[in-house]
Amino acid sequence: MFDQIFGLLTGRNAAAPTTGDDPQLRICVAALLVEAARMDDKFDAAERAAMERILAERFDLSKDETADLVAAAERAVDQSTQLFRFTDAVVRGVSIEDRVRILEMLWEVAYADGRLDPEEDALLRRIAGLIHVTDRDRGLARQRVLQRLGLG
Repeated sequence: MFDQIFGLLTGRNAAAPTTGDDPQLRICVAALLVEAARMDDKFDAAERAAMERILAERFDLSKDETADLVAAAERAVDQSTQLFRFTDAVVRGVSIEDRVRILEMLWEVAYADGRLDPEEDALLRRIAGLIHVTDRDRGLARQRVLQRLGLG
């Protein structure tokens, strides 16, 4: 697991193609969710539970596998000073349709506490641009999440 994080942060294996089953890509997606959860400086139980549920469903993981993925993502975020490594892996390894789904995952984490802080909104706007999701698709993804969560 440490080798995967190290490779992610140093750019090694950057030429290797990524797939939905790629552990490195999973860490990148989870790291973006961690960033969203931490953005308002309150990484609360609701956000953690939403993140774990979303990752378990998205990647069909057991509870232990999900906990390991979240721990690896938290370490990767703690060791990184920028989003680019995470977003670049997503752009290279994920179709545009799946990038929009990842943005929906991010909206779900951001709204897990029932509200959206300005910092979370700004982060998701920034991530959307970095993963090449249009403003229109970002807005539509947000609306779908609000409907699913009963907030819209």
